[in-house]
Amino acid sequence: MIDLSKIKALALDLDGTIVLPDNSLSAYTVDVLQRCMARGLKIILCTGRSSESSEKYRAAIGAEGPMVYFNGAEIVDAPAVKWGVLPQYPALLPLEVVDFCVDLSRSMDVYFQVYFPSAGNVPRLVTEKISAEWEMYFRHTGTPPIVHDLKESLKTPGLAGAVKGMFLTDFETQEKIRPLLVERFGDRVYVTRTLVTFLEVMASGASKGTGLKRALDRTGIRADETIAFGDEESDLPMFAVAGFSVAPANAKEKVRLAADFVVKANTEDGAAAFLEEWFLY
Repeated sequence: MIDLSKIKALALDLDGTIVLPDNSLSAYTVDVLQRCMARGLKIILCTGRSSESSEKYRAAIGAEGPMVYFNGAEIVDAPAVKWGVLPQYPALLPLEVVDFCVDLSRSMDVYFQVYFPSAGNVPRLVTEKISAEWEMYFRHTGTPPIVHDLKESLKTPGLAGAVKGMFLTDFETQEKIRPLLVERFGDRVYVTRTLVTFLEVMASGASKGTGLKRALDRTGIRADETIAFGDEESDLPMFAVAGFSVAPANAKEKVRLAADFVVKANTEDGAAAFLEEWFLY
């Protein structure tokens, strides 16, 4: 038996869940989420995107408070950065891991990019070449990666680590890269797939699950008072934390199997329709 009456927070993935394939939010979804907030529900975005790339969605909804970005590798209070990235969290990805990823990308001729902490002497997002993957990522997020020698970037004085690294490549190549990282670094790294072509590498302390826990701590809302929405592998740790979980019909099979509810696809505003039916009656 699932009692939705005790829900106080909605943990929402963006891409593939509430965002449409053209990178927009429907007017219907925005309206439903705003009405949910008016009813007292807290909205926490839990996304693989950066805070910069997510801001247009957060602003459209009008959500405020702790938001989980980079699949849990960064938590920021919105709209103004009042407390910023939690000082003791996240654990940054060690530079030796990034260095190994750079070697892999060069030897395998695979596109790789790195997000660095926003406060530092290194550009926020760095890659080594402009390619079709560079163009696709820019179109998808609106964030243009800066082209620079990553090995040189890693030598920047005072640089403590990276927020995350990303391989942009096909599934078969991802399945070759993942075991190499696990074999070399074991549980020191967290490797997850977000979009079909995105393989992301973060410190082991980062995931949407740990990120959601920290965000909920800031709000005083319990995990069992939260319902999580997601469609990808990276959403499973968030499902494990939240009291209830919802997957759209377009979600990966193992995500649908893990969810308490499966709703219509993101192209049909499935999450919003579920919320309207269950919370706005």
